[in-house]
Amino acid sequence: MNNSDPLFEDSSQKIYTVTALTERIKDLIEESFDFIWVEAEVSNFRSPSSGHYYMVLKDETAQIKAVMFRPQTRYLRFTPEDGMNVIARGRIGVYQPRGEYQIILDYLEPLGVGAMALAFEQLKKKLAEQGLFNKELKRPLPFLPQRVAVITSPTGAAIRDFLKVIHRRFANIEITIIPVKVQGEEAASEMVEALRIANTEVRPDVIVLTRGGGSLEDLWAFNSEDLAHAIRASRIPVISAVGHEIDVTISDLAADFRAPTPSAAAELLVVEKESLIKNINDVRERLLSLLRTNIYHLSQELLLLKKGLRDPRRGIADSWMRLDELNSRLIRITNTILMERKTGVSNEGRGLLLHSPLKLASSLAQAVAFHRQLITHMMLKALRERQMALSLFDEKIRDLGPLSVLKRGYSITRKPPDNRPLRSVSGVRTGESVNIMLAEGEMDCRVEKISMG
Repeated sequence: MNNSDPLFEDSSQKIYTVTALTERIKDLIEESFDFIWVEAEVSNFRSPSSGHYYMVLKDETAQIKAVMFRPQTRYLRFTPEDGMNVIARGRIGVYQPRGEYQIILDYLEPLGVGAMALAFEQLKKKLAEQGLFNKELKRPLPFLPQRVAVITSPTGAAIRDFLKVIHRRFANIEITIIPVKVQGEEAASEMVEALRIANTEVRPDVIVLTRGGGSLEDLWAFNSEDLAHAIRASRIPVISAVGHEIDVTISDLAADFRAPTPSAAAELLVVEKESLIKNINDVRERLLSLLRTNIYHLSQELLLLKKGLRDPRRGIADSWMRLDELNSRLIRITNTILMERKTGVSNEGRGLLLHSPLKLASSLAQAVAFHRQLITHMMLKALRERQMALSLFDEKIRDLGPLSVLKRGYSITRKPPDNRPLRSVSGVRTGESVNIMLAEGEMDCRVEKISMG
């Protein structure tokens, strides 16, 4: 080696392996791009037996590979086709085995249908920049409100579902219905006026703005900028319960609290008496137990686990693509081997026609059947091993997730208003409120007693 070569003059120059360089590129790309929207034409679309969608998104001068995995494809109402113009949303990812970057899609719609969705995103961004969605503006809901104003259509299914839950759980709550249109051009202005009436005339403890499910066009009145400002201008806490759980509107984002359905809004306002008593007793016992345990060590362990965890979707995405690749390779190898065996059998058959060795023909037929069975067995065994490995990997990811820790009986105590986690009892005083996050839901509690463990 010639040490005078300029290539080796800088002894501190870092030399990457291909794997290390690809990982570095992967980190830079994935950290630089969050979820992005792309308008493009679909080409080279294919959907293997795994249920994933693979395609190329292109325009006049460029193209990029894209993939949508099976959990997301189940929510599509159409099947992509070559030549279809679409609007897609996803995150940039790098598939290391081939050194390729691609878009991992989680949303796809035909171009034209997405114009309304784009308008929604633009308004959402505008209002977010104005601070209308800031968590600091959200007001807490009253505990067991006595008077509730419901802004909705008096003939819709939403009000029937809401009242049914309210009367079943706490029938003595006073409900005032302010009738409005919940669909059409005049719906937004009527809801703005209803909010004014609720604040100035009805004056309830909480306001519920609700309607049943529908298409994006049906729910568009709840994406009004004026309605969002009216919700934030309300002096009374507002719950938005529009559509189904998957529907998100501007009113949901602007409201003090969002409920996935009208029934869920009613359940948020009131709780069953027996459940309330039981929950209070459970919380008291759990708080006493948690205060006597070593909170400091548990918080340190959670911090270590958090640092060690990566986004599980990236690992699962790579595993899915690797499994598809292995499946395709096994199919090609199997077809090649079967073709070679068929060719060999054909050659032997011609030899048998010349020499008529009946016993040898029978033996060769058995050998062909045995090898075919052996190849099939090996292929199935390899597929089962890959599937078992993927299942184990998926279980490990779930076991390492923070929700698994909470489901084992642990909880996180946070101090309002910024919900900063408490690591020591020195961070709170008697009489102050704390928020307890469990595996299923949250609770606001008041500190009655402090004991140093």
